[in-house]
Amino acid sequence: MHSAPYATVLKPYGRALLALAREREEILCLSGDLTRQTEIDLFASELPQRFIHAGMAEANMLSMAGALARRGFQPFVHTFGVFATRRPLDQIVNSVAYPNLPVRIVGFMPGVSSPGGPSHQAIEDVALMRAIPNMTVVDLADATQISTALPVIAELPGPVYLRLKRGEIPVIFEDGHEFTLNRAELLIDGGDVALVANGMMLAAALAAAATLTAAGVSAAVLNVPVIKPLDSATIAALAGRVRAIVTAENHTIVGGLGSAVAETLAEAGIGCRLARIGLRDTFAQGARTAPPLFRRYGLRSQDIVDAAWSLSGRSGESPRVPETDVTEGEYAPV
Repeated sequence: MHSAPYATVLKPYGRALLALAREREEILCLSGDLTRQTEIDLFASELPQRFIHAGMAEANMLSMAGALARRGFQPFVHTFGVFATRRPLDQIVNSVAYPNLPVRIVGFMPGVSSPGGPSHQAIEDVALMRAIPNMTVVDLADATQISTALPVIAELPGPVYLRLKRGEIPVIFEDGHEFTLNRAELLIDGGDVALVANGMMLAAALAAAATLTAAGVSAAVLNVPVIKPLDSATIAALAGRVRAIVTAENHTIVGGLGSAVAETLAEAGIGCRLARIGLRDTFAQGARTAPPLFRRYGLRSQDIVDAAWSLSGRSGESPRVPETDVTEGEYAPV
């Protein structure tokens, strides 16, 4: 893995989808009037005959995608996460998931990464998609993972919800990083506390682990890009040898990654202490950039450290996460 601050790239998803579509003629690209914002202007420019502008009509777009999938195509549907899940939920269930069709629903601007306030913040999208039978739910952390995940996702026979950060995307993993749908990734091993994270919170978990380890708390980091189906076996095995688990997600703590981990621990009968970092059953305010919202709603690296320090039984004030100097073209967690 690379170290923070991370170099960033633009449009890794757009490039990866276009490369995949060159190899697979059944792939179609649908836009909900957010073409440039979801990186698919690259696709529209090179493969216009396989690009469909569905307009600001997300429910119709999902129904259309279901119909196209029935005709042998593999539609990739694009909009912001909140419009990809909350608005067309009934159409996703009846036109896509119930018939178990290979539609890929791609939602950008997850959680509080959006400046648009409650109308644009997908804070419950993972919970909604997890609850739908046949749906695979994926939350990717960096540009390398995006490029390796798309070919794997394209092989699935049923629907997928893919959650992606918009804008400058960090490069956390080295070239050659492998993505699998059935195994979580133990990035750092440790025996005191396990930090379980994905998506935009993975970089924060890595920064938290470095701070904890330097202060004498052995911290493992488990990346869980696939929330459903969850790699319960790896989570249970890790929970069986640490004192506590801290989950971190850019999402409400209700029904997302933290809930999935809690369900795993309860069903396995593992008495491991658990803290969930995420939105605490609240709508969030808007802001021009994401960092103020991550601070306000407790999604910082420091919040992960504070929770892990407390659960590990350490006394006194928790160690401080050092600030990382970031220049243009770089990314570091809050």
